[in-house]
Amino acid sequence: MKLRIGLMLLAMTLGGGASAAKLLENVSLQWRPTSDLELGTVQMSQATIQFDNFTDARENKTAVGENIEDKQPKPVTTQDDIGAFVGKHMRDLFQHAGFKVVDSDGAVIIKGEVVQFFVREESTYKSEVRVRLTVVNRDGKTLWNGLASGEATRFGRSYKLENYDEALSDGVVNTVSSMLQDSNFEAALSGH
Repeated sequence: MKLRIGLMLLAMTLGGGASAAKLLENVSLQWRPTSDLELGTVQMSQATIQFDNFTDARENKTAVGENIEDKQPKPVTTQDDIGAFVGKHMRDLFQHAGFKVVDSDGAVIIKGEVVQFFVREESTYKSEVRVRLTVVNRDGKTLWNGLASGEATRFGRSYKLENYDEALSDGVVNTVSSMLQDSNFEAALSGH
């Protein structure tokens, strides 16, 4: 009888471990926006716009999220280059908005440094994206610099990578929306 109880306890212990959620570590991020880009009253610059490679200035370069629903937080980490991820999708959003985006020799060059790129999940997924931007002309003269940010909140099933991807992607979309609604940033895009 004792052997049977011991085996049942062992099976329950092993079975319980197998049902625990697999940690979202070293995941590959996917671009999954659910928000639309808001252009506001932006005047489309006729200047060609080039995006330099963005850098990742975050202290912990692998952390992109965490679930804090339980006592023990569950991490979300990636080996992806966050500077490259944010820069590429910002560039794509500018192109989608109708700006003349070029690979080289742009009249205006946008440089970026990602300082925040994170989702905190409790009852909802809340992302925050912040990028330090500098807009320069061909001669290297600074036309504008500042911090652009965007947030997103969404509901979803607990600790699901798809929901983290959506919240981070929406944070990038909302960051670009905030940039395009800043009159000083808009003026810098003209190249003067």
